[in-house]
Amino acid sequence: MKLYHSSNVTVERPDTAHSRDFLDFGKGFYLTSLYDQAEKYALRFLRRQQNAWLNSYEFIYDPAKWKVLEFVAYDKEWLDFISKCRAGEDDSDYDIVIGGIADDKVIQTLDRYFSGELSAEETLGLLKYEKPNNQYCIRSKKMLDECLKHIESRQL
Repeated sequence: MKLYHSSNVTVERPDTAHSRDFLDFGKGFYLTSLYDQAEKYALRFLRRQQNAWLNSYEFIYDPAKWKVLEFVAYDKEWLDFISKCRAGEDDSDYDIVIGGIADDKVIQTLDRYFSGELSAEETLGLLKYEKPNNQYCIRSKKMLDECLKHIESRQL
């Protein structure tokens, strides 16, 4: 499968060391299978007067060989996992986590949930109307090295 990573630099050898802490699925190398989503994300670098690169990769893996967590919907399990990761309380050892992104609209809803303004049920009710998106967070160096191969980097 083809995956994309947006950055202000070319990324031929992905790693997890450059990842920020407290992201949706924890520290890892983030990608998407949606070209439009990756391109839109890359444009934020141009708005900051930086270079914008769209890096493409071939991702081939056997799910039976790796520790995989996949969320197929914005549900309570997804909400709980994102809450733990964003609070720096995740201690799981997944090689990859796959699921929906907490984008700007989702973040606003999550902030209301974290502050206690919304219940879990109300939060999930609001999130079910968000436009589908996805992210693949590869969290292990071994999986990056064995399963992700750089195809090209294109400057926007």
